[in-house]
Amino acid sequence: MPWITLDLVETSLLITAFVAVMMLLIEYLNVLTGGAWRQRLSGHRWGQYLLAALLGATPGCLGAFVVVAMYSHGALTLGALVTAMIAASGDEAFVMLALIPRQALVIMAILVAAGIAAGALVDGLSGNRRTSQPAECLKLHLRQLCDCLPKGQLLQQWRECSAARGALAIALALFLAAVVAGRLGPAGWNWIRVSLVLISAIALLIVSTVPDHFLEEHLWRHVVKRHAPRVFLWTLGALITMQLLTSVLHLKTLSQEGKWGLLVAACLIGLIPESGPHLIFVTLYANASLPFSVLLASSVVQDGHGMLPMLAHSRREFVLVKAINFVAGLALGALAMAAGY
Repeated sequence: MPWITLDLVETSLLITAFVAVMMLLIEYLNVLTGGAWRQRLSGHRWGQYLLAALLGATPGCLGAFVVVAMYSHGALTLGALVTAMIAASGDEAFVMLALIPRQALVIMAILVAAGIAAGALVDGLSGNRRTSQPAECLKLHLRQLCDCLPKGQLLQQWRECSAARGALAIALALFLAAVVAGRLGPAGWNWIRVSLVLISAIALLIVSTVPDHFLEEHLWRHVVKRHAPRVFLWTLGALITMQLLTSVLHLKTLSQEGKWGLLVAACLIGLIPESGPHLIFVTLYANASLPFSVLLASSVVQDGHGMLPMLAHSRREFVLVKAINFVAGLALGALAMAAGY
Protein backbone atom coordinates (compact mmCIF):
# COMPACT_ATOMS: atom_id res chain seq x y z
CA MET A 1 0.00 0.00 0.00
CA PRO A 2 1.57 3.35 -1.00
CA TRP A 3 2.21 5.80 1.81
CA ILE A 4 0.89 8.81 -0.07
CA THR A 5 -2.31 8.40 -2.08
CA LEU A 6 -4.22 10.91 -4.16
CA ASP A 7 -7.07 10.84 -1.62
CA LEU A 8 -4.72 11.86 1.19
CA VAL A 9 -3.27 14.72 -0.86
CA GLU A 10 -6.75 15.93 -1.87
CA THR A 11 -7.96 15.78 1.75
CA SER A 12 -4.89 17.73 2.89
CA LEU A 13 -5.43 20.33 0.19
CA LEU A 14 -9.10 20.71 1.13
CA ILE A 15 -8.31 21.16 4.84
CA THR A 16 -5.47 23.57 4.12
CA ALA A 17 -7.54 25.63 1.68
CA PHE A 18 -10.50 25.89 4.04
CA VAL A 19 -8.35 26.84 7.05
CA ALA A 20 -6.48 29.43 4.95
CA VAL A 21 -9.74 30.90 3.66
CA MET A 22 -11.14 31.11 7.20
CA MET A 23 -7.97 32.89 8.33
CA LEU A 24 -8.40 35.28 5.44
CA LEU A 25 -11.99 36.02 6.45
CA ILE A 26 -10.99 36.49 10.11
CA GLU A 27 -8.24 38.90 9.01
CA TYR A 28 -10.71 40.85 6.91
CA LEU A 29 -13.32 41.04 9.66
CA ASN A 30 -10.73 42.14 12.19
CA VAL A 31 -9.39 44.99 10.04
CA LEU A 32 -12.85 46.00 8.83
CA THR A 33 -14.11 46.38 12.42
CA GLY A 34 -10.85 47.69 13.89
CA GLY A 35 -10.66 44.62 16.15
CA ALA A 36 -14.02 45.37 17.81
CA TRP A 37 -15.46 41.90 17.16
CA ARG A 38 -12.56 40.22 18.99
CA GLN A 39 -12.92 42.51 21.97
CA ARG A 40 -16.65 41.84 22.23
CA LEU A 41 -16.18 38.08 21.84
CA SER A 42 -13.35 38.06 24.40
CA GLY A 43 -15.61 39.71 26.95
CA HIS A 44 -18.34 37.06 26.70
CA ARG A 45 -17.05 33.70 27.93
CA TRP A 46 -20.39 31.92 27.73
CA GLY A 47 -20.94 33.36 24.28
CA GLN A 48 -17.62 31.80 23.26
CA TYR A 49 -18.66 28.41 24.63
CA LEU A 50 -22.03 28.51 22.88
CA LEU A 51 -20.48 29.56 19.57
CA ALA A 52 -17.76 26.94 19.84
CA ALA A 53 -20.25 24.21 20.78
CA LEU A 54 -22.56 25.01 17.87
CA LEU A 55 -19.68 25.11 15.39
CA GLY A 56 -18.24 21.88 16.78
CA ALA A 57 -21.59 20.08 16.74
CA THR A 58 -22.07 20.85 13.06
CA PRO A 59 -21.66 17.52 11.19
CA GLY A 60 -18.34 17.30 9.39
CA CYS A 61 -15.15 19.14 10.26
CA LEU A 62 -15.71 22.65 8.87
CA GLY A 63 -17.03 24.07 12.14
CA ALA A 64 -14.09 22.65 14.08
CA PHE A 65 -11.68 24.19 11.57
CA VAL A 66 -13.30 27.60 12.12
CA VAL A 67 -12.81 27.28 15.88
CA VAL A 68 -9.15 26.29 15.46
CA ALA A 69 -8.57 29.30 13.21
CA MET A 70 -10.17 31.62 15.76
CA TYR A 71 -8.24 30.07 18.65
CA SER A 72 -4.91 30.32 16.83
CA HIS A 73 -5.56 34.04 16.42
CA GLY A 74 -6.26 34.53 20.12
CA ALA A 75 -9.99 35.15 19.64
CA LEU A 76 -11.10 32.18 21.78
CA THR A 77 -9.95 30.69 25.08
CA LEU A 78 -8.55 27.21 25.60
CA GLY A 79 -11.85 26.25 27.20
CA ALA A 80 -13.77 27.28 24.10
CA LEU A 81 -11.48 25.11 21.96
CA VAL A 82 -12.06 22.17 24.31
CA THR A 83 -15.82 22.83 24.08
CA ALA A 84 -15.75 22.65 20.29
CA MET A 85 -13.68 19.47 20.15
CA ILE A 86 -15.87 17.64 22.66
CA ALA A 87 -18.97 18.71 20.74
CA ALA A 88 -17.41 17.70 17.40
CA SER A 89 -17.86 14.24 15.91
CA GLY A 90 -16.47 14.92 12.44
CA ASP A 91 -17.80 12.81 9.59
CA GLU A 92 -18.96 10.22 12.12
CA ALA A 93 -21.94 12.50 12.79
CA PHE A 94 -23.28 11.89 9.27
CA VAL A 95 -23.07 8.12 9.74
CA MET A 96 -24.78 8.27 13.14
CA LEU A 97 -27.59 10.41 11.76
CA ALA A 98 -28.09 7.87 8.97
CA LEU A 99 -27.89 4.67 11.05
CA ILE A 100 -29.15 5.72 14.49
CA PRO A 101 -30.84 9.13 14.07
CA ARG A 102 -32.63 9.23 17.44
CA GLN A 103 -29.57 8.19 19.43
CA ALA A 104 -27.40 10.49 17.33
CA LEU A 105 -29.44 13.53 18.37
CA VAL A 106 -29.21 12.45 22.01
CA ILE A 107 -25.43 12.06 21.74
CA MET A 108 -25.04 15.43 20.02
CA ALA A 109 -27.07 17.14 22.76
CA ILE A 110 -24.97 15.45 25.46
CA LEU A 111 -21.75 16.45 23.67
CA VAL A 112 -22.82 20.11 23.49
CA ALA A 113 -23.70 20.17 27.19
CA ALA A 114 -20.56 18.28 28.22
CA GLY A 115 -18.41 20.47 26.00
CA ILE A 116 -19.72 23.70 27.53
CA ALA A 117 -19.29 22.32 31.06
CA ALA A 118 -15.75 21.09 30.32
CA GLY A 119 -14.81 24.35 28.64
CA ALA A 120 -16.00 26.40 31.61
CA LEU A 121 -14.08 24.12 33.99
CA VAL A 122 -10.88 24.36 31.94
CA ASP A 123 -11.06 28.15 31.79
CA GLY A 124 -11.86 28.32 35.48
CA LEU A 125 -8.76 26.28 36.32
CA SER A 126 -6.47 27.93 33.76
CA GLY A 127 -7.60 31.53 34.20
CA ASN A 128 -9.16 31.94 30.74
CA ARG A 129 -5.94 30.83 29.09
CA ARG A 130 -5.45 31.57 25.42
CA THR A 131 -2.95 30.22 22.94
CA SER A 132 0.69 30.59 23.98
CA GLN A 133 1.62 31.17 20.34
CA PRO A 134 -0.87 33.74 19.02
CA ALA A 135 -0.69 34.39 15.29
CA GLU A 136 0.66 37.81 14.44
CA CYS A 137 -1.85 38.22 11.66
CA LEU A 138 -4.46 40.13 13.65
CA LYS A 139 -2.20 42.90 14.85
CA LEU A 140 -3.53 46.16 13.48
CA HIS A 141 -1.03 48.51 11.94
CA LEU A 142 -2.41 51.75 13.37
CA ARG A 143 -0.36 54.00 11.11
CA GLN A 144 -1.46 52.15 8.04
CA LEU A 145 -4.99 51.11 9.00
CA CYS A 146 -6.41 49.38 5.98
CA ASP A 147 -9.38 50.70 4.06
CA CYS A 148 -10.89 47.37 3.07
CA LEU A 149 -13.07 48.92 0.35
CA PRO A 150 -11.00 51.63 -1.36
CA LYS A 151 -13.39 53.52 -3.60
CA GLY A 152 -12.15 54.45 -7.04
CA GLN A 153 -9.03 52.30 -6.76
CA LEU A 154 -10.29 48.85 -7.76
CA LEU A 155 -9.54 49.13 -11.47
CA GLN A 156 -6.17 50.74 -10.76
CA GLN A 157 -5.25 47.89 -8.41
CA TRP A 158 -5.93 45.36 -11.17
CA ARG A 159 -4.12 47.40 -13.81
CA GLU A 160 -1.08 47.28 -11.54
CA CYS A 161 -1.84 43.80 -10.25
CA SER A 162 0.82 42.52 -7.86
CA ALA A 163 2.16 38.98 -7.97
CA ALA A 164 0.54 38.26 -4.59
CA ARG A 165 -2.93 39.39 -5.74
CA GLY A 166 -2.67 37.46 -8.98
CA ALA A 167 -1.46 34.27 -7.29
CA LEU A 168 -4.13 34.39 -4.59
CA ALA A 169 -6.93 35.15 -7.06
CA ILE A 170 -5.88 32.29 -9.34
CA ALA A 171 -5.51 29.85 -6.42
CA LEU A 172 -8.94 30.73 -5.02
CA ALA A 173 -10.56 30.57 -8.45
CA LEU A 174 -9.07 27.10 -9.03
CA PHE A 175 -10.18 25.94 -5.58
CA LEU A 176 -13.68 27.27 -6.18
CA ALA A 177 -13.84 25.55 -9.57
CA ALA A 178 -12.61 22.26 -8.06
CA VAL A 179 -15.30 22.37 -5.36
CA VAL A 180 -18.06 23.23 -7.85
CA ALA A 181 -16.91 20.40 -10.13
CA GLY A 182 -16.78 17.94 -7.23
CA ARG A 183 -13.03 17.35 -7.49
CA LEU A 184 -12.50 18.55 -3.91
CA GLY A 185 -14.94 18.11 -1.05
CA PRO A 186 -18.29 16.28 -1.27
CA ALA A 187 -19.12 14.66 -4.58
CA GLY A 188 -22.76 15.73 -4.33
CA TRP A 189 -24.41 19.02 -3.48
CA ASN A 190 -25.01 19.33 0.25
CA TRP A 191 -24.63 22.04 2.89
CA ILE A 192 -20.88 21.44 3.13
CA ARG A 193 -20.36 21.90 -0.60
CA VAL A 194 -22.59 24.98 -0.65
CA SER A 195 -20.68 26.42 2.33
CA LEU A 196 -17.33 25.83 0.63
CA VAL A 197 -18.54 27.53 -2.53
CA LEU A 198 -19.95 30.57 -0.70
CA ILE A 199 -16.92 31.02 1.55
CA SER A 200 -14.50 30.61 -1.36
CA ALA A 201 -16.45 33.10 -3.47
CA ILE A 202 -16.40 35.64 -0.63
CA ALA A 203 -12.66 35.12 -0.19
CA LEU A 204 -12.11 35.64 -3.92
CA LEU A 205 -14.12 38.86 -3.75
CA ILE A 206 -12.01 40.06 -0.80
CA VAL A 207 -8.74 39.30 -2.58
CA SER A 208 -10.03 41.13 -5.64
CA THR A 209 -10.97 44.32 -3.79
CA VAL A 210 -8.70 44.87 -0.77
CA PRO A 211 -5.78 47.34 -1.06
CA ASP A 212 -2.23 46.15 -1.59
CA HIS A 213 -1.19 46.80 2.02
CA PHE A 214 -3.87 44.49 3.41
CA LEU A 215 -3.13 41.88 0.78
CA GLU A 216 0.64 41.89 1.34
CA GLU A 217 0.74 42.25 5.14
CA HIS A 218 -2.31 40.34 6.34
CA LEU A 219 -2.88 37.72 3.67
CA TRP A 220 0.25 36.96 1.67
CA ARG A 221 2.97 37.17 4.32
CA HIS A 222 1.05 35.66 7.23
CA VAL A 223 -1.71 33.40 5.93
CA VAL A 224 -0.16 32.14 2.68
CA LYS A 225 3.58 32.11 3.33
CA ARG A 226 3.55 31.28 7.02
CA HIS A 227 0.45 29.28 7.90
CA ALA A 228 -0.72 27.46 4.77
CA PRO A 229 2.47 25.41 4.11
CA ARG A 230 2.66 24.29 7.74
CA VAL A 231 -1.01 23.30 7.84
CA PHE A 232 -0.64 21.28 4.61
CA LEU A 233 2.55 19.47 5.63
CA TRP A 234 1.38 18.63 9.14
CA THR A 235 -2.04 17.53 7.89
CA LEU A 236 -0.60 15.31 5.19
CA GLY A 237 1.96 13.86 7.58
CA ALA A 238 -0.69 13.12 10.19
CA LEU A 239 -3.00 11.48 7.64
CA ILE A 240 -0.19 9.27 6.36
CA THR A 241 0.75 8.26 9.90
CA MET A 242 -2.86 7.50 10.79
CA GLN A 243 -3.28 5.41 7.65
CA LEU A 244 -0.23 3.35 8.54
CA LEU A 245 -1.39 2.87 12.12
CA THR A 246 -4.99 1.97 11.32
CA SER A 247 -3.82 -0.51 8.68
CA VAL A 248 -2.20 -2.61 11.42
CA LEU A 249 -4.85 -2.06 14.12
CA HIS A 250 -7.38 -4.89 14.29
CA LEU A 251 -10.34 -2.80 15.38
CA LYS A 252 -12.94 -5.49 14.81
CA THR A 253 -11.48 -7.61 17.61
CA LEU A 254 -12.45 -4.90 20.10
CA SER A 255 -16.01 -6.22 20.35
CA GLN A 256 -14.59 -9.38 21.96
CA GLU A 257 -13.06 -7.45 24.87
CA GLY A 258 -14.74 -6.74 28.20
CA LYS A 259 -16.92 -3.63 28.28
CA TRP A 260 -14.54 -1.69 30.52
CA GLY A 261 -11.57 -2.61 28.35
CA LEU A 262 -13.63 -1.63 25.34
CA LEU A 263 -14.37 1.76 26.96
CA VAL A 264 -10.66 2.46 27.45
CA ALA A 265 -9.88 1.29 23.91
CA ALA A 266 -12.56 3.59 22.47
CA CYS A 267 -11.03 6.58 24.27
CA LEU A 268 -7.50 5.66 23.17
CA ILE A 269 -8.57 5.29 19.54
CA GLY A 270 -10.45 8.57 19.91
CA LEU A 271 -7.06 10.28 20.19
CA ILE A 272 -6.47 9.53 16.50
CA PRO A 273 -7.27 12.71 14.48
CA GLU A 274 -9.23 10.80 11.85
CA SER A 275 -12.90 9.78 11.52
CA GLY A 276 -12.38 6.33 9.98
CA PRO A 277 -11.30 4.30 13.03
CA HIS A 278 -14.23 5.55 15.10
CA LEU A 279 -16.87 4.36 12.64
CA ILE A 280 -16.41 0.80 13.92
CA PHE A 281 -18.02 1.87 17.20
CA VAL A 282 -21.01 3.36 15.38
CA THR A 283 -21.42 0.16 13.36
CA LEU A 284 -21.12 -2.10 16.41
CA TYR A 285 -23.64 0.00 18.34
CA ALA A 286 -26.08 0.01 15.41
CA ASN A 287 -25.80 -3.81 15.40
CA ALA A 288 -26.52 -3.95 19.16
CA SER A 289 -22.99 -5.23 19.81
CA LEU A 290 -21.82 -2.26 21.84
CA PRO A 291 -23.19 -0.40 24.90
CA PHE A 292 -24.24 3.23 24.54
CA SER A 293 -21.58 4.34 27.02
CA VAL A 294 -18.72 3.21 24.76
CA LEU A 295 -20.11 5.03 21.73
CA LEU A 296 -20.60 8.14 23.88
CA ALA A 297 -17.01 8.01 25.16
CA SER A 298 -15.70 7.58 21.62
CA SER A 299 -17.74 10.56 20.43
CA VAL A 300 -16.43 12.77 23.24
CA VAL A 301 -12.76 12.06 22.61
CA GLN A 302 -12.70 11.94 18.82
CA ASP A 303 -13.17 15.04 16.66
CA GLY A 304 -12.60 13.77 13.12
CA HIS A 305 -10.06 15.92 11.31
CA GLY A 306 -10.98 18.92 13.46
CA MET A 307 -7.71 19.08 15.40
CA LEU A 308 -5.32 18.50 12.47
CA PRO A 309 -4.70 22.23 11.85
CA MET A 310 -3.64 22.54 15.52
CA LEU A 311 -0.59 20.39 14.75
CA ALA A 312 0.68 23.18 12.54
CA HIS A 313 -0.11 25.83 15.15
CA SER A 314 1.11 24.17 18.37
CA ARG A 315 1.90 20.52 18.97
CA ARG A 316 1.92 21.13 22.74
CA GLU A 317 -1.58 22.59 22.73
CA PHE A 318 -2.76 19.80 20.41
CA VAL A 319 -1.62 17.22 22.97
CA LEU A 320 -3.11 19.23 25.85
CA VAL A 321 -6.58 19.45 24.28
CA LYS A 322 -6.52 15.77 23.31
CA ALA A 323 -5.53 14.83 26.88
CA ILE A 324 -8.36 16.91 28.35
CA ASN A 325 -10.88 15.35 25.98
CA PHE A 326 -9.55 11.86 26.77
CA VAL A 327 -10.17 12.39 30.49
CA ALA A 328 -13.62 13.87 29.78
CA GLY A 329 -14.59 10.97 27.51
CA LEU A 330 -13.34 8.34 29.92
CA ALA A 331 -15.17 9.96 32.84
CA LEU A 332 -18.45 10.47 30.99
CA GLY A 333 -18.34 6.98 29.50
CA ALA A 334 -17.60 5.42 32.90
CA LEU A 335 -20.53 7.26 34.50
CA ALA A 336 -22.87 6.13 31.71
CA MET A 337 -21.62 2.55 31.96
CA ALA A 338 -21.98 2.52 35.75
CA ALA A 339 -25.56 3.75 35.26
CA GLY A 340 -26.26 0.74 33.05
CA TYR A 341 -26.12 2.36 29.61
